[in-house]
Amino acid sequence: MTPELTALTLAALLQVVQYVLMAVPANLELGPGKTLSPRDPGRLGQPLIDQVSPGTGRLFRALNNHFEGLILFTIACVVVTLADQSTPLTTACAFTYLAARVLYIPAYYFGWVPWRSLIWAVGFGATTLMLLAALL
Repeated sequence: MTPELTALTLAALLQVVQYVLMAVPANLELGPGKTLSPRDPGRLGQPLIDQVSPGTGRLFRALNNHFEGLILFTIACVVVTLADQSTPLTTACAFTYLAARVLYIPAYYFGWVPWRSLIWAVGFGATTLMLLAALL
């Protein structure tokens, strides 16, 4: 397995951890009546994310943000691997993305301004560099 695919696998496992970090407090706050329901808008009144505490809401948003970032990172890892373009630069970028995603969770949860956005930009930049490196 290439180092980029290793980083991708670890990023996917981080997604699992993030899901648990969000789901446990959300279930405790909302109760099974809401979390086990079909979540019809008429029954709930408002989206579940709007019914949880600010911290749990931030964990929801951080999880959703990782889903979005993971799509592009997956593409970068697959392109680098299939094109046989793995280099020390792409490896460093892959693990930089992973480190940024790990740091992003507490940065979002604790509201670190402007650090949350800067951490996100580091991960996005690393992914972009991987894609550019695969082309060159």
